[in-house]
Amino acid sequence: MKNLIKLIGAGLLGGLLALGVWNIAGLDSVRPGFENKPNYKIVQANYTKGDAVGGLNYDFSNVAEKATPSVVHIMSTLKESSAQVFEIPDPFKDFFGDQFLQPNQKVEPQPRVGSGSGVIIRPDGYIVTNNHVVDGASRIDVTLNDNRTLSAEVVGTDPNTDLALIKVDAKDLPTIIVGNSDNLRVGEWVLAIGNPFNLESTVTAGIVSAKGRNINILEDKAAIESFIQTDAAINPGNSGGALVDINGNLIGINTAIATPTGVYAGYGFAVPSNIMKKVVEDLINYGKVQRGFLGVTIRNLDSKLVKEKNLSINEGVYVDSLMDGGAAKDAGIKAGDVIIKLDNNDIKTSAQLQEGIARHNPGDKVDLTVVRKGSEKVIPVNLKNVTGDRSLVKAYQDEVLKGLGAEFENLSQKDKAKLGLTNQGGVVVAHLFPGKLTEQTDIQEGFIITSVNNKKINDVDGLIAELKRSGEGVLIQGIYPQRPDKKVYYGFSQAS
Repeated sequence: MKNLIKLIGAGLLGGLLALGVWNIAGLDSVRPGFENKPNYKIVQANYTKGDAVGGLNYDFSNVAEKATPSVVHIMSTLKESSAQVFEIPDPFKDFFGDQFLQPNQKVEPQPRVGSGSGVIIRPDGYIVTNNHVVDGASRIDVTLNDNRTLSAEVVGTDPNTDLALIKVDAKDLPTIIVGNSDNLRVGEWVLAIGNPFNLESTVTAGIVSAKGRNINILEDKAAIESFIQTDAAINPGNSGGALVDINGNLIGINTAIATPTGVYAGYGFAVPSNIMKKVVEDLINYGKVQRGFLGVTIRNLDSKLVKEKNLSINEGVYVDSLMDGGAAKDAGIKAGDVIIKLDNNDIKTSAQLQEGIARHNPGDKVDLTVVRKGSEKVIPVNLKNVTGDRSLVKAYQDEVLKGLGAEFENLSQKDKAKLGLTNQGGVVVAHLFPGKLTEQTDIQEGFIITSVNNKKINDVDGLIAELKRSGEGVLIQGIYPQRPDKKVYYGFSQAS
């Protein structure tokens, strides 16, 4: 089934539909140096049940008129790879000088253009879209419903949910009301609004076919998949657009389609608005998504597993194993437990549990109801972050990083040992946005910086310090994890 599921956002590359599966992987990301807006909250709309339209001759014109002005068209310019990655010969490694990376030594790459959609959620220019719509872009242009085209910058991304937040410099923009996706019922009417095949402001209607779908399209190990499934027609270019209820309230961000051909074949999938709200609030308030983790490996119950493990129940989430030092193990959860409730909410699938936990921050306390040897037990769990503690994850936002267009992460101890950098360290280019690095180099996500201008770099703080000491020209040296034996160099200018 996985080869039939395709992400559909920046799907019009060079004016022609690209039918390949999008590769979604990476860490939570934020553009360094972007000004945070403290204590930002998306106001939740009152939700009206799905009988408000009434009758058989449904007219969705009022819904379309209400929601369409807040849906935008996004054009992402992606730079083709060029032959700039190379190893400096030994006799010249100590001489960078003016002869390094002369313009006539490389062939300028030809840009590609991808098309997607986005939804305005604040009048001062904040727009939510899919990560795969803007991932790897060197330039992002947004066309508003009134035909104005504005340049956008990336505020932050969350590859784990395939969401991104971008911003244009504008005021008094039309915004959409964000609904409560938890109250959405299977069988209710919904509308998908976006820009399929570059056809701007397209509206299609359908129903909610299912909720809590895990389609295994996001390849990150910490992916959160609990999609709304709909039969409203969604096609390449719709990604990042709005899925709205019959009141015109946003209840999902269109993300993927199930298809053997690359175009609509009956079903589409959207990230629920309640997941989106958490991601957006964190990116604006903290500069990085703050997500609690249980530290468990889980499986959905089915008849085979129930029989194999001789379980007394047929619905719930089976705990297969636990991570040492994880929140669940610390709290007393055991392998073989079946989780049936998160706080007061019934849990029947892994997707439901993942979605519920993903709405919490590290340090939050939740109550898990488990069935152990036929008896129910309520266990309080104090959630941890991905690194195993309960603190909020730091987002590096020093002024010197602003404009580089990347998020940097310290290399973990495990990866240091694996790559032979135990006595040194390094800094990972975790995610790329439009900026100096994408404009001037062909650096790729995952690159590990080990030195700047021939000075060793152990962590992000050291990277910041060395960049501040550097002049206009900067030479970074490092490795890619796939080829740790090959040194790679990139040169760029810090000039504005």
